[in-house]
Amino acid sequence: MPKTTKAKKKVTKAKSKVVSKLKKVATKAPIKISKTYIPKDTEKYMCEKHKVFFRIKLNEWKKELVKANNEALYNGSMDDNSISADIVDQASSYTDKNVEMKAINRQIKLISEIDKALMRLRDDTYGYCLDTAEPIGLKRLMARPVAKYTIAAQEKHEKDEKVHADD
Repeated sequence: MPKTTKAKKKVTKAKSKVVSKLKKVATKAPIKISKTYIPKDTEKYMCEKHKVFFRIKLNEWKKELVKANNEALYNGSMDDNSISADIVDQASSYTDKNVEMKAINRQIKLISEIDKALMRLRDDTYGYCLDTAEPIGLKRLMARPVAKYTIAAQEKHEKDEKVHADD
């Protein structure tokens, strides 16, 4: 057999080994967790189980907010037909709608924060402080899944905001 044929066979064999290894990595089964799973401090911080847990938690929270906003907007539009001749009733209705719209706007901002947290999960920066790159901590993330900063960094940001607001 000519040398070029042997060399081609070696290259082909090496390529097939690489391709089979890549297929094994690519077909790695996604991590599944039970519905009662709670991240533990004894596990490696932000391991795959933690990421799956927070991804599910954030997506469920987002679905609830979107559903609540849709219902509030639908029910609010239904009340538009009830225009009262009494000016006090009109003022009360206007105030109620204003409060409701502020709540909806807050929820829209929260949905945006959830989307940003999901992006951080995708790029493996979720759970780490945006200022210091230190772990935020499981307890804090459980309480506030969209947290971007450690408690110390958050306090510093709030203090800075207050100083700038006073200016």
